[in-house]
Amino acid sequence: MEEKFKKLAERFDELERILQNPEITNDQRKLQALLKEYNELKETINLGSKLKEIKRALQETEDTINNEEERELKQIAEEEYQRLTAEEKEIEEKIKLALLPKDPLDQKDIIVEIRAGAGGEEAALFVADLFRMYSRYAENKKWQTQLLNTNRTGIGGFKEVIFEISGSNVFSDLKYESGVHRVQRIPETEKSGRVHTSTVTVAILPQAEEVDIVINPEDLRIDVFRSSGHGGQSVNTTDSAVRITHLPTNTVTTCQDEKSQIKNREKALKVLRARLLKKKQDEENKQRGETRKSQIGTGDRAEKIRTYNFPQDRITDHRIKKSWHEIQPILDGNLDLIISSLREEDQKRMLKLHENKSR
Repeated sequence: MEEKFKKLAERFDELERILQNPEITNDQRKLQALLKEYNELKETINLGSKLKEIKRALQETEDTINNEEERELKQIAEEEYQRLTAEEKEIEEKIKLALLPKDPLDQKDIIVEIRAGAGGEEAALFVADLFRMYSRYAENKKWQTQLLNTNRTGIGGFKEVIFEISGSNVFSDLKYESGVHRVQRIPETEKSGRVHTSTVTVAILPQAEEVDIVINPEDLRIDVFRSSGHGGQSVNTTDSAVRITHLPTNTVTTCQDEKSQIKNREKALKVLRARLLKKKQDEENKQRGETRKSQIGTGDRAEKIRTYNFPQDRITDHRIKKSWHEIQPILDGNLDLIISSLREEDQKRMLKLHENKSR
């Protein structure tokens, strides 16, 4: 840990020198990236400084315990030693977490794909609920959302909804949401009061820049057609909807929500890049089997990650075997408790993995 912290301190000093150079303001994008890195490192450096102060205080307190003859003063010093020892351990844990390798995708914006699974109209209605939940969460975080494509049903649900969320560290917060979300509740159309179980799949895709995924135009087949709404009625009288097929992987994306064919094409390409980046990630994860097993969930669409039980007013995340009550506030976008619990568990597993490797 000391060697890692030393390298981190050297990088921090280097960043300070770079940021003092007036010429750096000529490239605002680079400046923002360096400032972000500097501020993140500063938090860890401050933890290191605090740890040094505590270690010095511990030594002084220990000297007092060993040399003090007055019983009452010695007892006070022993109590202070216990407090400082607990604080030392807490800060060391924080530093260990700060020194863990960062996920290079954490700062990326995301594309969210939510699809109805088993359960017919009830599943489609729950797609709408989750779409609202993530949209509200994004709003609370001051993030931006943009709808990319929808396939609506007649009673207010969605067979599929695809949208973009952009902001600060979006993937870092929502990367644990990929998988099967199961809902247990009495549908509004159910006259007998019987509880139905339905499923919805969520995919969280980090947005891919052109430098992340290079697409050869010759590998694309682009079809245009008239967009249509639920029930089959025509939405447009022109061929504005776009379907793009990536021939090498047979990956298909469709966008029809915009009236402009050009805008639909741009959005479809954005989704295509994200899906191809996800494929690339999955292949890399298979090669890093040990790391994949240590993660909270695999991001696999077939993995059942969470159950929303309305009769018992309980949400359970099966990966960390933890439950929360009061479903409605969570569906209103108050996801912080769930996300922080998943992140903490993920950090513990990653820390254990790296400690095992260093032995």
